[in-house]
Order: sequence, then structure tokens, then C-alpha cells
Amino acid sequence: MISREEVRHIANLARIKLTPKEERKFQKELASILDYVEKLKKLDVSKIEPTTHAVWVENVLRKDQSFPADPKVREKMVEMAPDQEQGWIKTKAIL
Repeated sequence: MISREEVRHIANLARIKLTPKEERKFQKELASILDYVEKLKKLDVSKIEPTTHAVWVENVLRKDQSFPADPKVREKMVEMAPDQEQGWIKTKAIL
């Protein structure tokens, strides 16, 4: 079983204040968690391939593709911009 001092130390690391009643409660709960971890350590996982997700995940993003814009639409967008220069929309520098 985990000691009350260990519970206090963990609470201190987590920056939480526990009452004596909460210390006793977490002492039991943390001991239960550690017992379960010990059971998991006994499992043979030598034939199980490591994964990052429990289910198969694959990239569903599309490839970047450029399409020619309608010149009239482009002109209209540039006209609507609050600031423009030589046919381009002018924005504030970001770097």
C-alpha cells in the first residue's frame, strides 16, 4: 500500500491541497491503480506491434492543387480589398 507521505508528496507535486480524509481516500485509490499496473506488467506483449492509436487512422487530407482563377472574380476580390498595390491585395507584415 502507498504511504500517506507518498500521497502528500504526489499532492504537493500536483499543487493540490488534500484534507486528511482525502489523503486516506487517495491512498486507497492510488494503491489500487498501482496494483492494476503491476497486473499489466505481467502480460506478454512481445507479439503485439506498438501503436499510437487503438484504431487504424490514416491521413484523409487531400493533395494541394492549384486551379486557375476566373480573372473577373480575381479583379473583383482585389477591388474589394481595403488596401491594394499593383493588382495584389496588400496586408500587414506578419514577421
